Amino acid sequence: MILIENVSKQFTAKTGGSLLKRPTKQLVQAVKSVTVDAPSGRITGLLGPNGAGKTTTLRMLGGLFTPDSGSITVDGIAVAEQPRQALARMGILGDAHGLYPRLSARENIIYFGRLQGMAADAANARAEDLARLLDMGKILDRRTEGFSQGERMKTALARSLVHDPANIVLDEPTNGLDVLATRALREALRHLRSPAGGGKCIVFSTHIMQEVEQLCEHVVIVANGRSVAEGTVEQLLEQAGERKFEDAFVKLAFDQELNGAAA
Repeated sequence: MILIENVSKQFTAKTGGSLLKRPTKQLVQAVKSVTVDAPSGRITGLLGPNGAGKTTTLRMLGGLFTPDSGSITVDGIAVAEQPRQALARMGILGDAHGLYPRLSARENIIYFGRLQGMAADAANARAEDLARLLDMGKILDRRTEGFSQGERMKTALARSLVHDPANIVLDEPTNGLDVLATRALREALRHLRSPAGGGKCIVFSTHIMQEVEQLCEHVVIVANGRSVAEGTVEQLLEQAGERKFEDAFVKLAFDQELNGAAA
C-alpha cells in the first residue's frame, strides 16, 4: 500500500530578467497539502488539471524530491528515510518513457531486471511472462528504435514491472496512445490489481475523465496543489450534485482552483 499524508513542496524559480535587469527569485508552491491513501488490490486515481501538483507528488513518492512537510510510506517503509527499500517495492512508469533504442524490448526489460538484482535467467523468464500479459510477442525481440507510442508504453511498463513490485505508479500513461493500446493497458492493470494478478496497489495519475470512470475504483481530485475531494466516481457525482462526471470534476476541481488562486 501507498500512503501520502499532507505533503507539501516549494521550489525556487527565476522570474523576469532582461539585458538590463537580473532575474529575481521567487518561491513557487507546487504542492500545498496532498493526501492519497492507496491500499493493495485497488486502482486509485489521482485526477487533476495540468499544473495541479500530481507529477510533483509522484516524484516525491519516487524519492526524486523530499517533501517540505508531510510523510510518504510504501508498505510501511518511509521513503525519506529508506528510499532504496521503498523504491524496491514500487514499479514506476513516469511521463518520459525513455528506452535504450539500440536494445530490443526484451533486452531493455532484462537490463532493468538485472539492475533490480535479478539473475539473467529469472529476468528473461519474467520478460516472457510480461510479454504475454501485455501482448508484446511480436515486438519482444525488435529493437525499440522506431517503436510506436503504444509499443514504447508497453515496453516501459514491462520494464517497470520486471521485479514484480507490490505497488505500481503510473503518471499519465495513456498520453498519445490509440484506442487499442489504451484498452490493452486497462486490461493489464485490471488483471494486476486482481487476486490472480497479485492484488497490486496501483496509483494512476491522469487528467482524462474517461480513464478514471472506466478504471479507477477510488479517486483523489487534486487542484491548486491540494487534495480537494475523494471517493468513488458515484460518491463524487453525489458530492458535486451532478449527473456527468466531467461536470462533477469541473465543479470540484476548477472551482476549488479558482478559489485557491483568489485566496
